[in-house]
Amino acid sequence: MGKRIVVALGGNALGDNLTEQMAASRETAKVIADLIIEGDEVIVTHGNGPQVGMIKNAMDALSAADPKYPLIPLSVCVAMSQSYIGYDLQNALREELITRQYPRDVASIITQTIVDKDDPSFEHPTKPIGRFKTKEEAARLTAEKGYTMIEDAGRGWRRAVASPKPLKIVEIGTIKALVDAGKVVICCGGGGIPVVQESHNHLHGAKAVIDKDYGSEVLAEELNADYLVILTAVEKVAVNFNRPDQRFLDSMTVMEAEQYCDEGQFAPGSMLPKVRAGIKFVRSQKGRRALITLLDKAKEGLAGETGTLITE
Repeated sequence: MGKRIVVALGGNALGDNLTEQMAASRETAKVIADLIIEGDEVIVTHGNGPQVGMIKNAMDALSAADPKYPLIPLSVCVAMSQSYIGYDLQNALREELITRQYPRDVASIITQTIVDKDDPSFEHPTKPIGRFKTKEEAARLTAEKGYTMIEDAGRGWRRAVASPKPLKIVEIGTIKALVDAGKVVICCGGGGIPVVQESHNHLHGAKAVIDKDYGSEVLAEELNADYLVILTAVEKVAVNFNRPDQRFLDSMTVMEAEQYCDEGQFAPGSMLPKVRAGIKFVRSQKGRRALITLLDKAKEGLAGETGTLITE
């Protein structure tokens, strides 16, 4: 039997606007199709940082222009981004599989993720969303709108929102049923729509965005996956990044990975959540593995030819 793999797509797999996203989805579909044709069960998750920021800005502009349209909560914008991205991904993947004479049903699931209403992140926003801004633009947005703006990995300034830790996937039963039936599922976009459990039967959207890597890890645990594969913009994880003694890693044990995290080797808004998610997944059950690699190196990474593998 093939492996059950949760594949978490980074922002580089999606582009920053509609035209880029459609083109990127077609290229991403080729990578995912490679894994499916190998006989693996593949569940796809994805980020939504640029998209949810774009949607929120558009909805805010509409409300400002016409008062009859109320402000749209951030949680609803996350839901919109799941559909917007899932639509392109599922069509591109369906088309790619048919082209290769390996047709499969592909479906996107609007996914909610339960978070703790008392999560400390609500008081300290750290998750970047939306497009990059200059330092001057960031200062203006802080002054005019009260946004928390942070520098994102030296690439510019972005709005920061709360990023609570995911606890449970609400639609896990539906997702598991589809996977068990041999369907290809796209879910947990942007880590899932953040919701808090207000009573035994009522969920309420939270003003937050969940980290895609942490949300994917919870999903992988609940699906009893064999691999968590995090696809990003680099082929391998590096220590001493951008220094003369930079070193790329073929593998890390969870103990080594934790030591590197404690040393501050990984950027908080970039590689750190990927490594932390990998550690948590590998530790969750014996035999589980996590792989971090470049988008177009997924197949080679799973074959042990590249990427950084996190093991017990």
